[in-house]
Formats: sequence, structure tokens, C-alpha cells
Amino acid sequence: MSVVSKQSRRIFTLTGLSLLLCASAVQAQETLTIAANPVPHAEILEFVKPLLAKQGVTLKIKVFTDYIQPGVQVNEKRLDGNYYLTQPYLNEFKKSHKNDLQVPLVKVHVEPFAGYSSKYKKLSDLPNGATIAIPNDPANSGRALILLAKQGLLKLKDMNNISATKKDIIDNPKNLKFKELEAATLPRILGQVDLALINTNYAIEAKLNPLKDSLFIEDANSPYANLLVAREDNKNSPAFKKLAVALNSPEVKKFIQERYKGAVVPAF
Repeated sequence: MSVVSKQSRRIFTLTGLSLLLCASAVQAQETLTIAANPVPHAEILEFVKPLLAKQGVTLKIKVFTDYIQPGVQVNEKRLDGNYYLTQPYLNEFKKSHKNDLQVPLVKVHVEPFAGYSSKYKKLSDLPNGATIAIPNDPANSGRALILLAKQGLLKLKDMNNISATKKDIIDNPKNLKFKELEAATLPRILGQVDLALINTNYAIEAKLNPLKDSLFIEDANSPYANLLVAREDNKNSPAFKKLAVALNSPEVKKFIQERYKGAVVPAF
């Protein structure tokens, strides 16, 4: 065999080996597509994205402004998982979506729920017959009523019933009137009501500072931690395990504390 032939074969072998190694590297790269609300969920995912890339995970973030479609699309396997739900909300979602396959993996943060008013500077100024806007989904409406009860504005049958509704109000001394609206719309109608109970993610998007602009706010012991959620069929995947570890890392805790300055609180 000629020297040229041997060299050609060697080059061919090395080239084939290089292509094989490249193909293996591509195959080793995992991809996760996660649904999230814009703030703070998508921002936190953007922060961990480079950390995951170093571990072979490509993180794709699909942003939603509502609470329904992300869960639906995860169940339909159009998305791998989501990060925006609380356990009470997930419990209520499962009641109305019998084919729900969502499984919580880790708690990441708490967004303290708060009451806002563009008309009054103090809660004591709230007049009799005031109109209060609260979210219309069962988990957050109950959360809103419990928070109002803690301010002494009403009394509930059971202060621990996170699914409380207006029917559970046993005393309403100020004769408050309630408007139940989609959570995302509440900042936009703030000027049309006397008080609105707003989720912190929507408040931040509307440039409201939960610590400075609210009349009252939940404490850090809120049970409404936001969860990383997978499905039964992918909850044990290596990619999800890496994402769960990243979202509960010291780096993410520091990011949350420094960026949101108490308006969002780490839950780990």
C-alpha cells in the first residue's frame, strides 16, 4: 500500500472520529421548554439559562401572561413543564382538569400578595361600601379573602380555608362589595375600584412596588410558594433534575434577593 493511501485512510479515520464525537456532543445536549409568567419567573429562568448550558441543558422559555394555558399545554405535552404555579392553585387546577399530569418538583420563591389603592393612602380611610377587586380564580380569590380578613375588614368561617369564597364571609362590617376579575387585569383597573388585591408578579409588571405602594402585604410565611412543575412522565429526567438544583442554588437565592429587594422572597 502506498504512503499516500495510508495517509488518506488515516485522515478519513480521524475525520470520521471527529464527526462521531460531534454527533455524540449534540445528542448529549438536552432541551427543556418551560412556561413562565414574565416577572419574576421568566427573569429567574433567564438567569439560570447559562448555568444549565454549561451542564448540557438548553433551556427554552415560553412566556405567558395568564395562568390557564401554561398548565394546559404542559398536559398536552406541547411544553415540558412550567414555573409559575403555587400548590393551592395547582390543587384547584386539578379539580377542573381531570387529565392533569403536573407534578411539583421544588419550591423556588414566594411573591407576597398585597392590597393596593390609587384613592386611599391608609387602610383606615377605606369607606363603607367600598369596591374591592380580587382575582377570579379559586386559589387566589381565597387567598385574597384571607388577607382581607387578617386586616380586620371581614370575617370568614375558616381562616385556614384557602379555597374560601364570598359565601364563606360571616361578617362584613363595612359592607364591602367585590369584583372578581382575571388576575392579570387587576393593575389596569386599579383606578376604577377602591382597593385591589394583586399578585406580585402582575404588580411588578405594572411598576408597582409591593413594599412601598401597597397598603398591606402578606408576610414571608405565606404557603403560596411558586413551584417548578414537570409531568409524571418527565419528572425524573436528568435535565429537570439539573434545572431543579439550579433554581434552588445559592446563586439564584442571591439573584432574587438583590434584584427584587424583598418584593420576591426565596422559598428555599
